Amino acid sequence: MTEIDLLQKPEYIHVVLNHLPIYGTILAALALGISLVLRSRAAQITALIITLLAGASAYPVLVSGQRAYKAIRGMADDAGAEALDEHMDRAEKTIGAFYFLALLAIAGLLVPIKWPKTSFPLAAVTLAEALICSGLAVYIAQAGGQVRHPEFRPSETPTPTSAPDHQDK
Repeated sequence: MTEIDLLQKPEYIHVVLNHLPIYGTILAALALGISLVLRSRAAQITALIITLLAGASAYPVLVSGQRAYKAIRGMADDAGAEALDEHMDRAEKTIGAFYFLALLAIAGLLVPIKWPKTSFPLAAVTLAEALICSGLAVYIAQAGGQVRHPEFRPSETPTPTSAPDHQDK
């Protein structure tokens, strides 16, 4: 299978892209926080562009996940299928927050052109939404990680670990 073949598989695209909203929103929040402390419009613009990319990246991640759903569900064990359903449900219910984040970033970039005094409040509101989206991204990913990784699934009964027999002689 070539790289071109892989790029036509939605499950591959999803795996490649799915970290963008997670790390992107965390990085955006950090950059926005720094730009607000510095009170630098240039830093705000950079941070808002990162924020826009992070918020907008949720769309291809969601779409590729929806397209990959049937194929992955068919391969998953019962617990993995349950985790996949939860992962998809969480993503579909929270996608609007990422769209709102992208819109706030656009507003933070454009509105201050006409009304410069709005730059700080818009950046602050965008920072708050970026923090919310960071939490949501981790919440979505938590269920997604359980799909193919049983070690991430909470077990009802802890598995006993045996201590190695060490006898000093």
